[in-house]
Amino acid sequence: MISASNVALSYGKRVLFKDVNIKFTPGNCYGLIGANGSGKSTFLKILSGEIEPDKGEIIVDPGQRVAVLSQDQFAFDEQTVFNTVIMGHARLYEVMIEREAIYAKADFSEQDGIRSAELEAEFAELNGYEAESEAAVLLNGLGIPEEMRSKKMKELEGGDKVRVLLAQTLFGNPDVLLLDEPTNHLDLKSITWLEEYLIRFPNTVIVVSHDRHFLNQVCTHVADIDFGKIQLYVGNYDFWYQASQMAFRQRQEENRKNVDRANELKEFIQRFGSNASKARQATSRKKLLEKLTLDDMPISSRKYPHVAFKPERPCGNIIMEIAGLSKAVDGLPVLNDLTLTVNKGDKIAFVGGNSFAKTTLFQILAGELEPDSGSFRWGVTITPSYFPKENSSYFDNELNLIEWLGQYSPPTEGEHFARGFLGKMLFSGDEALKKTSVLSGGERVRCMLSRMMLAGANALIMDEPTNHLDLESITALNNGLIAFTGVLLFSSHDHELVSTVANRIVEITPYGIIDRSMGFEEYLSDGEVAGLRDELYHGHCELRL
Repeated sequence: MISASNVALSYGKRVLFKDVNIKFTPGNCYGLIGANGSGKSTFLKILSGEIEPDKGEIIVDPGQRVAVLSQDQFAFDEQTVFNTVIMGHARLYEVMIEREAIYAKADFSEQDGIRSAELEAEFAELNGYEAESEAAVLLNGLGIPEEMRSKKMKELEGGDKVRVLLAQTLFGNPDVLLLDEPTNHLDLKSITWLEEYLIRFPNTVIVVSHDRHFLNQVCTHVADIDFGKIQLYVGNYDFWYQASQMAFRQRQEENRKNVDRANELKEFIQRFGSNASKARQATSRKKLLEKLTLDDMPISSRKYPHVAFKPERPCGNIIMEIAGLSKAVDGLPVLNDLTLTVNKGDKIAFVGGNSFAKTTLFQILAGELEPDSGSFRWGVTITPSYFPKENSSYFDNELNLIEWLGQYSPPTEGEHFARGFLGKMLFSGDEALKKTSVLSGGERVRCMLSRMMLAGANALIMDEPTNHLDLESITALNNGLIAFTGVLLFSSHDHELVSTVANRIVEITPYGIIDRSMGFEEYLSDGEVAGLRDELYHGHCELRL
């Protein structure tokens, strides 16, 4: 068990936590949630001992091992993938290295024999003989193939490094798991594997994630950072959301009743305060009014941007036709003879393990990249707008946000319009004067969404639009895309977004595409789709559309 006792932390005048008392017990998974900047990652660092609180203490049961998902992708660059995973259990790794060093000696002394016996006993006690098979299972589940395991970490791509670091954290059955955004860089298959792993995990898990489906699948409790404190709820994310909204409405209703009662008392006092026959009653009501304290609603740190895509014109019957599209990058085929017709009303989620293939396709459709062969054409009524995964080129300037948004605003609108629009996207007051060069990842995404909304497009192309967003912004985007009346082509690792928005799924495989007009949940459980995917990967059939 791990617990916080009277923990408090402030940065200057800003209070993150005050008098936090919370216990995290074995067998439960706690989702730590809160708005960006509320202190989720900071609290994990306090629990791990990386940061000292201003007041209070963190208590870990004696002998328990706490494992923390490393955020430093370069810390293990000189280690092999396999060794990096084993290093998740520091003591086991120390024993393994010393054991190997003794056995490698040419002159094996009596003292070495005694020491090796001690090490063998500890190695067995730490399940060292199962270490290799356990590491293989973890790496397999997270999509790291066997041929990568002898490579050094510096030879891996960033996304693969993150997967190995996650395997490192899970290795050796730690007593407490602290996971900060563990689904980042994982595809849907790996996320599903991780969900199943954590559901079976017998010890304590505390996880920060912006993936609502993931939180719903794995969490038994939600620890909500808001109002300057941490409130614990039993249940998953959906239960927390319903319970918190109900509590908010109850506080609003109580305040409304208090305000009405106060107004009634004030009116009576004003009317009869100078009336001798009513003086006693007026005095009595004055005392009641003094006792009636209006419980001001605490100001939540949660803020939802206003995301709404409004096409300037409806789509015609012809949306887009793609014929034999192929593209190779650095001599390697990325897209191969892709043919697809996009229909009116389509909201297509592009899925599959190769995110580069999806990004390449979107760049071609947005006119940013030329195909090697094949063609595509938009219908004459279609106005597309593109949300790229990588957006740094849009912010390579020293403009403030008002000036930046002015580039995409109607020419008849001025600063007042830009300020109003930015306010709806959570850039109010002086925030609207921030330079684009200092924006965070989430702020940049909100700017890019603002740009798309101003375009008035009736066809949206969106490549991983939820990256860097907090739960509130993801929820707002999700609702905006559900309400969007045009055509949508998108990719996302957010299971909830894909499930609630898409009405057609196109899976890009190395051997062709699988195209089905159905929702995501139906697609995942469709036996015919699974059979076709298996045949495609084993090369036993031609692509059937």
